[in-house]
Amino acid sequence: MVTMFRTSWILLYLTFLHLVGIYLFTRGFLLSRLSLSTVASCTDPAFPCTLKPTHKRAVLLIIDSLRFDFLSPHPPEPHSPYHHNVLTIPRELTAKQPRNSFLFNAHADPPTVTLQRIKALVTGSLPTFVDIGHNFGGASIAEDSIIQQLQLANKSIAFMGDDTWLTVFPTAFHPEMSHDFDSFNVEDLHTVDNGVIANLFPLLTNSTHAHSWDFLIGHFLGVDHVGHRVGPDHPTMRGKQQQMNDVLKRVVDALDKDTLLVVLGDHGMDRKGDHGGDGDLEVSSGLWIYSKGPALSSKNQPTLNLPHKTFPGEPSPHRWVQQIDLVPTLSLLLGLPIPFNNLGTVIPELFWRDRSGSEYTKALDINARQVHAYLDTYRNSPSGGELDGMWIALEEYWARFRSGRPKEKPEAAVDYNRLALETCRSLWARFNPALMVGGLGVIALSLIVGWGIYERSHSLGEWEIWTTSLVGMIGLSTGAGAALAAVAHTLVGRFKLLDGITLYQSVLFGASVSSGVRVLISAPPKLRISWTTPILLLHSIAFLSNSYVFWEDRIVPFFLLFTLVPPLLTAMSAPTARLRYRILTFAAIFAGCVRLVSISTVCREEQQPWCNVTFFSGSGAAEPPVLVRFLLIPAAVLVPYGIRRVLAMSRSDNGIASLVLPYVLPPALITGSVYWLLEWLDASGVYEYPAFLDLRWARSTLAWTSVVAVLCGIALWILVPVALHISSERTGAGASQKTEVRVLGFANAYGAPFAVLWALFLAPVWLAAQPSAQISLALITIALFAHLELIDAVRDARALQASFAANPAGALARLQQGGTTTEVAHEQGVVAVTLDEVVPLALLARLAFFASGHQATLSSIQWKSAFVLTSTVSYPLSPLLVILNSFGPTTLVALAASLIGIWNVAPLSVVPDAPPTPDRGTTPAPEAPPKSQAQVAMLAAVRAALGTSQYFGGLLLGSALSAALLRRHLMVWKVFAPRYMLGAVELLCVDVVVLVGLWLGVGRIVKRITRVFELPAPKAGSSGGSTDGQQLVKNDRI
Repeated sequence: MVTMFRTSWILLYLTFLHLVGIYLFTRGFLLSRLSLSTVASCTDPAFPCTLKPTHKRAVLLIIDSLRFDFLSPHPPEPHSPYHHNVLTIPRELTAKQPRNSFLFNAHADPPTVTLQRIKALVTGSLPTFVDIGHNFGGASIAEDSIIQQLQLANKSIAFMGDDTWLTVFPTAFHPEMSHDFDSFNVEDLHTVDNGVIANLFPLLTNSTHAHSWDFLIGHFLGVDHVGHRVGPDHPTMRGKQQQMNDVLKRVVDALDKDTLLVVLGDHGMDRKGDHGGDGDLEVSSGLWIYSKGPALSSKNQPTLNLPHKTFPGEPSPHRWVQQIDLVPTLSLLLGLPIPFNNLGTVIPELFWRDRSGSEYTKALDINARQVHAYLDTYRNSPSGGELDGMWIALEEYWARFRSGRPKEKPEAAVDYNRLALETCRSLWARFNPALMVGGLGVIALSLIVGWGIYERSHSLGEWEIWTTSLVGMIGLSTGAGAALAAVAHTLVGRFKLLDGITLYQSVLFGASVSSGVRVLISAPPKLRISWTTPILLLHSIAFLSNSYVFWEDRIVPFFLLFTLVPPLLTAMSAPTARLRYRILTFAAIFAGCVRLVSISTVCREEQQPWCNVTFFSGSGAAEPPVLVRFLLIPAAVLVPYGIRRVLAMSRSDNGIASLVLPYVLPPALITGSVYWLLEWLDASGVYEYPAFLDLRWARSTLAWTSVVAVLCGIALWILVPVALHISSERTGAGASQKTEVRVLGFANAYGAPFAVLWALFLAPVWLAAQPSAQISLALITIALFAHLELIDAVRDARALQASFAANPAGALARLQQGGTTTEVAHEQGVVAVTLDEVVPLALLARLAFFASGHQATLSSIQWKSAFVLTSTVSYPLSPLLVILNSFGPTTLVALAASLIGIWNVAPLSVVPDAPPTPDRGTTPAPEAPPKSQAQVAMLAAVRAALGTSQYFGGLLLGSALSAALLRRHLMVWKVFAPRYMLGAVELLCVDVVVLVGLWLGVGRIVKRITRVFELPAPKAGSSGGSTDGQQLVKNDRI
């Protein structure tokens, strides 16, 4: 007998292959940048490392997410009344004092998240793409930085604001002048800013420490939090910018002439107020440098060939710099050495103080020598080979700088620095082709192995024989492969042919390949082309086109509608009008829901201007559309009702379904919807409410109420995973008296309890999803159950056709006695799940991802969800809620994969009386004893889970292949790398949820149902269908 241990072990093995493939490819594709610990110092008198300082002290004010157009003198047209022409003090002073005040559009390298930008702003180096994962908990900076140079110069540093700074510099700040505040509570718009203000001005005026600091850092978070909360086009943003403008006016008034003021944004924000990616709005930050004392620039500054750039929508270009150019500039203005790892270039305007620009020439000379020293050290490091392709060009530019005439040196120095920057920028990720190929090979092998296992699961008999020795087979081959790989790595490693590959990685690769090949030998895949096979192939290989990645959200609905062709063809030839009506009805419901769900969209930057945001009320507003607000509560009420109505079609709305669907699920969904309505009311400020009402407390209470309801429902389900109603009635008299047992819900005894469990998992996803996503989830739920009913109707139609073709009399007898012809296949141990049934589910899962407000971009992460249960960041709840918001819709649909195998599968197959035959006259053959369908149901669920995992595995292979082949493509980090990362996380999530569905769902249901219908073998001479005077009567399907 097939057991859940065997099936789950096989899926665990495939998950192991997926993990190994993803690990190897990721280690080869997304390697962290090598950090050099060397510290800049002035050791060679012939080459000075700094300049005479222009200022004794500096104030660095970071206004988080300060986009350049918030400061621009010529903001985009049409002007926004909420964030344009509000923060005006920088442009006013720049217009009045052009030698003392300088305003720049500063380019912030992605990823545009605070931790990585802080690292860049103090070291002058480039962040790596993979470092974004550290934003929830970063490590201290080991590289040289302007903070470390200040410490080496015995300077005192004051700090106040975003507590991320203390993560990377835990001991750098003066203990009596350090005031940190929680940075992740995006719902709190004022606490951090008010805290910074309260501690900033005493240090600028008359406190006991007013003259004790040399460098002051203030990091405001209000603008960023307003952006995340309501978007930039909101009255709250105007109020926050007015506050910042007033703060800057007060700071300017309080400054003395020896203090330099630097104000900047660590990054920008997109139209919704989010950031993280590399869109133009996200990488464009404002930078303002102001000297109240000595002028930094000469009146006679020549017109230099300085880069300008036009901000999107602005009428004219503006002076443009790299944000990391601030690091060498600020260091030299304060008389400090430039941090050793810096790749920025000094800003010319701040050093041109005479006709010849001598100070600027000195600054560039120091800057260029520092960059060359860094590259030379990097070249001699273990990762120095990465520079091989550009080293000749770099040396040529360096030689041109050293041998150039005095007038040519500044330009040569700038050219060298910029070439160094672009060279290192191209090395964000150090590729290891061997690991990438190994990872791709294991991922491809997992697909082939999975396909072979999928084919084996077609027949119960073959499956039981094959799985008997499977555990030992995989164990021995895994051990042998690991041992051989270890020996090979040791031998080959002596010749340095495996640089960058560890013994651990070799062992993983060898174990995976050896075991995978062994499984393939015992279960070779067979090529079976179905209607949906081209969809899988096209969906996978299309990732080689960046245009397809851009528009995947629009193409998936077309793929889904294409999968309806086989059911529609079956409907045309269905043997009964009822089956034809059922197929056409559920196909229409499915298609309608797909079309409605696809309306909900957020737009990638590359889709503009051909895309309109419908997930929010507008491209610049982070609030739900008006219609969505009205539909939220009705949707939360109708979803449980609709699920119960579907179960009532098979009379399986009993038992656990009669408890969870009317009494547990509605409160859980309604509280989740009310939470987001209150969040909108709280954030929008549309309605004034009494001060004593704490909406934050009310929202948290509602969220926890939903969680408690779900936990109670799951506990109840674990105790009673049955949706049956069993009643008995005595019939006849005397010796012929019998007990007739009537079972309601018999035909869907496996599927109904699993549907209830699925509904319970819907509730937490619903809670974490924003309002438009909740409406999409409601439609996805309808589409899912329509798909299940469509599968059932198509199976009945096809089985009836085959049965009539083989045995018309037997098929007619089965229909007359209430049986379904699909039971014939089950009795023969044939699992009916096909790829044409699984692919629509996988595509529906992909559509759920897009319809819930997500794209394969970092900026589409909905950080609001981190605060559903708590008002501040709480570990591990906040990260888990963000994951649930991002991947919950996809994995929720994937969880339903098991339903494809067990939907409307009766636990017992009762073969009807055979029709009269010529040799028997009119005497019918005796009815065969009931046969348990537990084994077939479990195997069918495993087959459906395998098929779903295979589809997502195919998408991962396609996205990984595109990232590998196009790793030098201009858009690799903007398009192909994020899509690969999304594919990897989705596959692992799908692997986990299908295992949960099999372990917690199918395994427990089958075990309990088997106990309920465990019947002894019928006695000789007993009447057909009765056992010890009992007769089982199953209900008919409505």
